[in-house]
Amino acid sequence: MPKTLDDMDVSGKHVFLRADLNVPMRDGAVSDATRIERLAPTIIELADKGAVVIVASHFGRPDGAPDPELSLEVLAGPLSGALGGRNVLFANDCVGAEAAKVVGAAAPGDVVLLENLRFHAGEEANDPDFARQLASLADIYVNDAFSAAHRAHASTDALARLLPAAAGRMMQAELDALEAALGNPERPVGAIVGGAKVSTKLELLGNLVGKVDMLAIGGAMANTFLHALGTDVGTSLCERDMAATALEILGRADEAGCQIILPSDAVVAREFVEGAPSDVVRVTAVPDDSMILDIGPGTANGLAAKLSELKTLVWNGPLGAFEIPPFDAGTMMVARVAADLTRAGVLKTVAGGGDTVAALVAADVLDEFSYVSTAGGAFLEWLEGKELPGVKALG
Repeated sequence: MPKTLDDMDVSGKHVFLRADLNVPMRDGAVSDATRIERLAPTIIELADKGAVVIVASHFGRPDGAPDPELSLEVLAGPLSGALGGRNVLFANDCVGAEAAKVVGAAAPGDVVLLENLRFHAGEEANDPDFARQLASLADIYVNDAFSAAHRAHASTDALARLLPAAAGRMMQAELDALEAALGNPERPVGAIVGGAKVSTKLELLGNLVGKVDMLAIGGAMANTFLHALGTDVGTSLCERDMAATALEILGRADEAGCQIILPSDAVVAREFVEGAPSDVVRVTAVPDDSMILDIGPGTANGLAAKLSELKTLVWNGPLGAFEIPPFDAGTMMVARVAADLTRAGVLKTVAGGGDTVAALVAADVLDEFSYVSTAGGAFLEWLEGKELPGVKALG
């Protein structure tokens, strides 16, 4: 585990805080402030301890040049609001004279928001000179952007090696949750993996079968496994060319003693539209002209019962096409059971991934899981067993 704020004396120091303020926008306003809200405790703690807090982030993909449409200035207000109305000073650049001027004028307890890091090509290139320019603004480096930790960029990698470095509170919580989920979990530990394609989650599945006691596979990727086992899945989304790979994963799971759970029944329809006529059938009886769009109630009930035998659950990906009713029923039911068990204190639940978060929001259980990661690629790469540059650089 990297050093944390508990290991740093920040009073009177300039602290460079790598954040992830790459938040969704709609009509010029923040449409989901979760990342800003989760960052606030680290900023408040640093400011209250007498640090000048220098907040830096990327925003969109400006391709290494200034783009007024992707300026972070629009986030100074929302950030101030998340900090209880504290004043946020804005610097029109993240390096150079303009940044130095604003940072130099800040007093202990002040918060400075730098302009978009990606306005400089040196950020994504992990350029040492650009990192040194960033380092010149501060005495201490704190990374609270786990969601950007899978990228070896100047502000997540090179900079962390130039200053005393620590994890922020959000990064600390993420690493603690992930360690509890797969690093040293309370067993039995299970995983639910859904989504459209086996090909995009090969490394994830390969890593999980060696670490968990039970792996439930849902979503369209389950169709590929069913097909590989000789089941006719009708017109369902299915990567038929991945059949051999699916069988290989099943073989590795068997060798590792990992129980694989695939759907036994399914909700099928002839078209994927809201309100389409649907039926529940055994997976061995999918009509030729129909597609699997959700796990059936038998599968959902069986999986729910299995959750009660677990101590730890990792979830990445929905079990069906949850965006359109009635194909959300399986995901909603299992999510609510997982939340009930978490609330009862008998199951530790860690979930992540964009579709997973959206599904938990739809089920109204987002706040009832033990930990829900807002990181996309970084969460997935960690589950794949990869070392994340932004974590490694913290030591």
